[in-house]
Amino acid sequence: MVSACAPDDGADPVLPGAPGREREVSFEGGGFTVPGTFTAPADTGGTVPGVLIISGSGPTDRDGNGSVRPDADTNLNLARVLTSAGAASLRYDKFGSADPDRMSEAEEEALDQPVDPLVFDRQMAAAYAELVAQPEVDPERTLVLGHSEGALFALRAHEVLDAEPALVLAAPPGTRMLDLIDRQVSEQVRVAEAQGGIDEAGAARMLSDLRAGRASVRSGRALPETDATGLFDENGADYLAWIDAFDPVELAEDLPENTPVLVLWGERDAQVNQEEVDRLMTGLPGAERVDLAGADHILREYDDSPGAVAPDADRAFSPDVAPALERFLDGLW
Repeated sequence: MVSACAPDDGADPVLPGAPGREREVSFEGGGFTVPGTFTAPADTGGTVPGVLIISGSGPTDRDGNGSVRPDADTNLNLARVLTSAGAASLRYDKFGSADPDRMSEAEEEALDQPVDPLVFDRQMAAAYAELVAQPEVDPERTLVLGHSEGALFALRAHEVLDAEPALVLAAPPGTRMLDLIDRQVSEQVRVAEAQGGIDEAGAARMLSDLRAGRASVRSGRALPETDATGLFDENGADYLAWIDAFDPVELAEDLPENTPVLVLWGERDAQVNQEEVDRLMTGLPGAERVDLAGADHILREYDDSPGAVAPDADRAFSPDVAPALERFLDGLW
């Protein structure tokens, strides 16, 4: 996805929240050693609520960064905001996202084979166990915060964990994953075509391969021999079929009764649009929703005015996230 744009006035954006006290942790999950970071308020004065932060799609590391957006820092910024709100958090390197220089040989070998989707459930469960084992955390006051695709894991937390935590769904998908991808890529192809970045024949080929790949994954058939999108390969097909089977609205409707839920969505989010979030909310009639003015998918301020071009690291985190999280936490216990 293309990074959002903002004016560059030469000043570093103010970091949100507070750094707190951080320490490195590691735990076993899904047959692999999982590294992570635990963050607690500087002065807890006893135990505090604990929040497990789940990354979005792709090989996204503990801070919310990947190869396409290496400076997003979504999870890091959320951890800082949570610290300022008086909560501890744990974020971890999603399977396949760790620093290649520190990745275990077992994980490197596993990445060369079809991905077992359940490894992500097992690592989430192990991460939650690590969170509640920290002495600063009150195991009776926990939340799971999922960003983007991570929100689907948050919606399933009560099934995967031996717990019923409160939920924060940040930039959550509101429709099945392959339908979401279809809409995203279709829009990008049409924009590229309009701007002359791709010709009509190339656009048609991309869209045809996109639909063929989606149909093959959903039917369990062999993938097409050609794929101009680069989205479909044998190693990832099982995972795509697995995650696509979850309808976010159905997951929401199956939550334990009275589960507290906060939905955060940036009004300039090009990856999850308003219609999709509106659809998700039909399954969450009792949830609180906060639309973040001027924020994009990674919850940073966005500006597409003429000449406004800035990388993720130069754009401020939405100032509306902190008060929303603080209000939600204050109302839980």
